[in-house]
Amino acid sequence: MTDVSIAASDTLPPRRRHGIDLSQPIMLAAAALLVVLIVLPIAWIVAYAFLDKSGALTLGNFAKLFTDPSFLDPLIATATIATSVGCLCCLIAAPMGWLVARSDMPARNLVRTLVMASFVTPPFLGAIAWELLAAPNSGLLNQAWRGLTGASADEHIFNIYSLGGVVFVITCYTFPYVFVLVANALDRIPGELEDASAMLGATSATTARRITIPMVLPAIIAGALIAFLQALNLFGSPAILAIPAGFHTLTTKIWSLFQFPPKPELAAAAALPLLVLTVVLLRAQKAVLGRRSYAVVGGKYGAPRPVPLGAFRWVALAGCLFMLLMPVFLPYAALLNAAFSKIPTRLVTWDTLSWQNVYFTFFELSQTGHVLKNTFLLGALSATLGTLLALIIAYLVARQSVRGHKILGFLATAPIAMPGIVLGVGLFLAYTRPPLVLYGTLWILLIAYITIELPAAYQQLQSAFHAVHPELEEASRILGATRLRSLRDITAPLLRTGVIATWCFIFVAVVRELSAAVILFTSDTKVLSVLIFDLKESGDLGAIAVLGLSMLALTTIVIALANSIPGRGGDIRLRENG
Repeated sequence: MTDVSIAASDTLPPRRRHGIDLSQPIMLAAAALLVVLIVLPIAWIVAYAFLDKSGALTLGNFAKLFTDPSFLDPLIATATIATSVGCLCCLIAAPMGWLVARSDMPARNLVRTLVMASFVTPPFLGAIAWELLAAPNSGLLNQAWRGLTGASADEHIFNIYSLGGVVFVITCYTFPYVFVLVANALDRIPGELEDASAMLGATSATTARRITIPMVLPAIIAGALIAFLQALNLFGSPAILAIPAGFHTLTTKIWSLFQFPPKPELAAAAALPLLVLTVVLLRAQKAVLGRRSYAVVGGKYGAPRPVPLGAFRWVALAGCLFMLLMPVFLPYAALLNAAFSKIPTRLVTWDTLSWQNVYFTFFELSQTGHVLKNTFLLGALSATLGTLLALIIAYLVARQSVRGHKILGFLATAPIAMPGIVLGVGLFLAYTRPPLVLYGTLWILLIAYITIELPAAYQQLQSAFHAVHPELEEASRILGATRLRSLRDITAPLLRTGVIATWCFIFVAVVRELSAAVILFTSDTKVLSVLIFDLKESGDLGAIAVLGLSMLALTTIVIALANSIPGRGGDIRLRENG
């Protein structure tokens, strides 16, 4: 029967493909677009960094950058902040990760969830919340301290406008990255290794020193590099806290160079070292995580048994919850207080409870409607076009459909090494002159958002492609379908959950993004994050709180919907954006 079937199938004429096959042109166009998105802004940054105002080649921009105190001081401040944040994040996240992953501490899942909640909070919004809490004069914590101690009005115990304040706030919203790496590494350590150590007579301290710590050390080092990198590239928190304190970081200095009169050549010279250092740190992180000397060789191992803490179980939980006061409970409480209080810097009471700030923000503030429209439009377009581009590039690379597919994969992940402020500088330089003038339009923001979020979208969809066997597409091609139709009718439906989750991821990230937008916006193209940043300078704390809580609610809902997709297989992870 089988032979007859085979013979019959051999006599059937091959199916013909009808119509024009647009697969190859569309895929080549996507590849060309990728090259333009990545290479063009970097090329303009490099070109401007080595040009003076007259257009002549020079190294004078770098000489000024590393000798002029107005540029050297931000470099020193940035290095100090980034190093401090990297160390503090490891000191906080490593013990907390161990308690959640390896101990019998109660409410471990609650602690893990609350740590993840800090991902939802944009760092610049967290900085504003801590202004409400710890500003020297008006901060709620300082007011409470003066009320309890009877101190004079000019005394304070906290001052968020300081180098230590900037380090503290950035640490609050960076340590979750280290926590995730450490907790995941501890989850993967086979319990048999520690059991064997105990059977051979080793104490708990010896087992930790010789087994657990060496196994998790690469994750701690990689986490420290990520924390350093986040603090190095962050714009929003330093802009809100460092500038009032009287000093700049490298990112805020780059931003200030676009104030009148603009100095694009100096901005490019400052952006280029930041770009190079980011690439070096990312390569170092990859090398650390890929060290084979820490790999576990063997088959499937059992889950590790929780380490009993005894009477310290509840002390450990109290310590974790106290640490989570800083990034979650206190900032959210401060924003809620400011949103519904007649005086945002005073603790709300029944008599001062008011909807005035909500009404003002949505019905009297003239910019709100226009800004929300821009934000939703850019979010939807960026998510749709970014997901489509990432889908095509991931397909080309996973299926090796074109020559140079490895180069495409490299370019698709390259923007992860471009800080938002650096990309903003590159796009400003590229699109403020002919032949393509996009500055002052939503198009330049759309390009920025797609470029920034492309690496994460590509990586998500590439991993999803590996779960779909190529034989399904080959069968479709045998029956006459083009590559594009096979992707649309066969592969894309099988990747539905991954595609939807990627769309949600990009949408949420766009709503939160500040670093590139603050360089590229105009009065007609302002978005929600920039409006919050502008209102901070005008002192409208009530409106800021209302808009900030609205942003948090929106991003939380979208993330919850994405994570509830059947077969999603994991949580959405947000990169820092400002």
